[in-house]
Amino acid sequence: MTENWHIQQEKASILLIYTGGTIGMIENPETGTLESFNFQHLKDNMPELKKLGYTVSSFQFDPPMDSSEMGPDCWKQLVEIIAGNYQQYDGFVILHGTDTMAYTASALSFMLENLSKPVILTGSQLPIGMLRTDGKENLITAIEIAAAKENGMPVTPEVCIFFENDLLRGNRTRKINADNFNAFRSYNYPPLAHAGIYIKYDTTQIYHSASRRPLKPHYLLDRNIAILKLFPGLSSLVVESILNIPGLKGVVMETFGSGNAPKDEWLLTMLRDAVDRGIVIVNITQCVGGCVEMHRYETGHKLQEAGVISGYDSTTESAVTKLMFLFGHGLTSKEVKEHMNCSLIGEVTIPDKLM
Repeated sequence: MTENWHIQQEKASILLIYTGGTIGMIENPETGTLESFNFQHLKDNMPELKKLGYTVSSFQFDPPMDSSEMGPDCWKQLVEIIAGNYQQYDGFVILHGTDTMAYTASALSFMLENLSKPVILTGSQLPIGMLRTDGKENLITAIEIAAAKENGMPVTPEVCIFFENDLLRGNRTRKINADNFNAFRSYNYPPLAHAGIYIKYDTTQIYHSASRRPLKPHYLLDRNIAILKLFPGLSSLVVESILNIPGLKGVVMETFGSGNAPKDEWLLTMLRDAVDRGIVIVNITQCVGGCVEMHRYETGHKLQEAGVISGYDSTTESAVTKLMFLFGHGLTSKEVKEHMNCSLIGEVTIPDKLM
């Protein structure tokens, strides 16, 4: 890791976008359940915000949303907020529920083309008002990272997730734990920074756009995407029903190991027919880490022969939102396949022999 101990903590302006989620929730005294509250509740429990020395402004979703309700419409709203305030702020921190945070981070990475400022998503497993909350440390550190500059330039000009000491590339991250504070992991890409006594950045891993062009926000997404998860005993009726959804454009198929599936002729025939109809089927592994290599075993090779394309080491969240983004911009199936075989924003590792 390239450790950077001299990051400037100069005066910076940060826009804090509160979408909802556990970090701002409060317990309902009648039911005992956690419910979304408002941003004032968050500020009342975070006097530390005033001590940071940054100019922190806020924008609140009204009403706050549970992350299970977040989707394309909310992603577009976030892009609008960031694009509309892009010149006024040095960085952006999005407070978000944990359940779909990785989907939002992945989508924003594609929708914010030419991003040159930090967009840091964070949240918590316990509400900010609870004594043992992880929310305060996550929020304070996320703001520090969003404000960090080196030689006047942002240190992390990409969409990231910060949670429990680690800064992770947003489109490489998935939620892996519902109970512990270390709720997120990036198995196929190293952390961009680690927060201990100091925040140590691995500057060699941070993405910097090759373009110096202005931010280009995108709002077009196609929801005609499905996930097909293979399991032993999978019925042909299930596969048929998914592959014949009216208007279906793309399928993220979660296979076994390094991209393997049963060699049943009915399955291969259905996949081949779907590909022939223009449906893009992307093969990703069900394993939390590792890469799809369809040439490795005969079962994977059969999928390749049927027209299924590799998702390499992509997460499900990244593959789904990438397909939404590409089809949303009117690309043909052939063009989508070509773009799925490329790393647009550091979301996937393509083998050297294909590059």
